[in-house]
Amino acid sequence: MFFKQLATKEASLSYFFGCGTKGKSMAVDVVAGDEEWFIEEAKKANVTINYVIDTHVHADHYSGGRKLAQMVGAPYCLHESDKGLVKFDFEPLNDGQSLNLGNVNVEVLHTPGHTPDSVCLLVTDMRRGELPWFVITGDTLFVGSIGRPDLLGREKEMAAQLYDSLHSKLLQLSPEIELFPGHQAGSVCGAGLSGKPSSTIGFEKRWNPGLSMEKEAFIEYLTKEIPPRPAEMDKMVAANIAG
Repeated sequence: MFFKQLATKEASLSYFFGCGTKGKSMAVDVVAGDEEWFIEEAKKANVTINYVIDTHVHADHYSGGRKLAQMVGAPYCLHESDKGLVKFDFEPLNDGQSLNLGNVNVEVLHTPGHTPDSVCLLVTDMRRGELPWFVITGDTLFVGSIGRPDLLGREKEMAAQLYDSLHSKLLQLSPEIELFPGHQAGSVCGAGLSGKPSSTIGFEKRWNPGLSMEKEAFIEYLTKEIPPRPAEMDKMVAANIAG
């Protein structure tokens, strides 16, 4: 298995990984302007890009996911709940779905809260073992922080959803599973993000302040001090859902 993390604009983190033996790969949360980087990395690894996934419709940057998918002839994937939102065709993802990349398996976890369509990707390298190795968490869970719940203007409702997603999905994973988020320090998608670009479920469970609270305390904590909304958020969302 190969794995690459790309630190890019707006403190975003993109991912490219897959199975070199079988020549299959996946690109996750591609930022506009970085499409050629993924194509070059695929050439270096001698792999085909089989899936391009956005973990949700982004509000803080312009996505390059659909353009990359068109450039390489791969399906562009979003959670199935985006069918009524976006104005183009895409391959819908559903909770519990498995995506095969040769010796690598990717399980889709629907984790609404930051946005209704948010997904995390649980990755297993089957040559190393049958248990998952890492999870890409998008804007659901960060290193030292949690995704903001206010982008739809229903922050308490979404914070409650986020609590349920965290406790029913991510915190049920084994503590040694590595965590790779969608942003690091400098992003406005959460408050108090760490500059460290990865962690583990166990470390966050112990030290991330929001993960040890009861539900009502969590909702108050997450909605008390919300960062300013991303600059040009409405324009970015409009572009990311446009046909």
